Amino acid sequence: MAGPLAGLTVIEIAGLGAGPYCGMMLADMGARVLRVERMPLPSQSPPIPDPLARGRESIALDLRKAEGIEALMRLVEGADVLFEAFRPGVAERLGFGPEACQARNPRLVYGRMTGWGQQGPLAQAAGHDLNFIALSGALHSIGPVGGKPVAPLNLVGDFGGGGLLLAFGLACALFERERSGTGQVIDAAMLDGAASMMAMFSGFRALGLFDERPGASMLGGAAHFYDTYETSDGKYVAVAPIEAEFYAEFLELLGLDPARFGPHAFSFGRPDTSAWAPLKAEIAAVFKTRSRSEWCALLEGSDACFAPVLSLGEAPQHPHNTARKTFIEVGGVVQAAPAPRFSRTLAETPHAAPRPGADTHAILSGVGYDETSLQALAAAGVIPQQQE
Repeated sequence: MAGPLAGLTVIEIAGLGAGPYCGMMLADMGARVLRVERMPLPSQSPPIPDPLARGRESIALDLRKAEGIEALMRLVEGADVLFEAFRPGVAERLGFGPEACQARNPRLVYGRMTGWGQQGPLAQAAGHDLNFIALSGALHSIGPVGGKPVAPLNLVGDFGGGGLLLAFGLACALFERERSGTGQVIDAAMLDGAASMMAMFSGFRALGLFDERPGASMLGGAAHFYDTYETSDGKYVAVAPIEAEFYAEFLELLGLDPARFGPHAFSFGRPDTSAWAPLKAEIAAVFKTRSRSEWCALLEGSDACFAPVLSLGEAPQHPHNTARKTFIEVGGVVQAAPAPRFSRTLAETPHAAPRPGADTHAILSGVGYDETSLQALAAAGVIPQQQE
């Protein structure tokens, strides 16, 4: 693989959501990622076209057996990174916790992905994205005006506060290893990541500028200049002319009276929000007079801070996305291309997710297992039989 992480070897203990996203990010950037699936594997079936598992090699091991742990440890000896997403203590009980792995490879960077973190009263409790962002303070303000908090898909905890946080932590530890020569353990908690992403709002709150009620803040949907509006064909557009000059252009293009809609309502003082609701109603009525495509013809490319609200099916067809090649097709599935982009070490187009365990024998052959040993491991159920 090409990319800025070419030459890096990563062991990913297969999991759900945040962990695979971290693995995808690393693989997209050129790392060799060995995804360790659990034995026994499900019955033979076509591989699932999962973008989160793209770009990997797949090995299946029974980590409940000593032979499986030993096979994993042989991989650890030549790896740069291992990450797992078990509850605290599970990897240790299985025999591949940080201490055991770093005894075999002191340079190993060991990543731990959890929701609540490795310590604290809730560390052993079950949970999912929605629970973690609820405790972080992030969920409280996301929702309609006067309504209840609403789940923002599982983007904030799993992917932003989880997978990206772990990938960043691993990159930081690998950079530090170049100076120290020694690996370390990364405790990446979705709770911590979601809290970190609320930094700006913590500052606004300290200044008395952030209304924490759902839908009550400027960026939460209360402002007439930062919201989505329905068009005449039942579709939606998003507008966000926060700055004064952008707001002025927005009013001009929509034919709205600046004396009625200005001066600009936002400032870093304490804005008067009392007029926001009636102004929003007037703007909503204007947007209902034309179709989404008509509004795109008028507003796209201007400084009115406008975009159509596109579905996952529509987004790849937008001219800007096609020009940037934001989306690609891998294994018959249209999905996001590797990001970010680099000027020299360009990432390759990733290959589709392999069948779970498909590379087991080849990977283990690479760390010294001969054919007789592999057949014995397969007969004992530690690894799958050689796949045709």
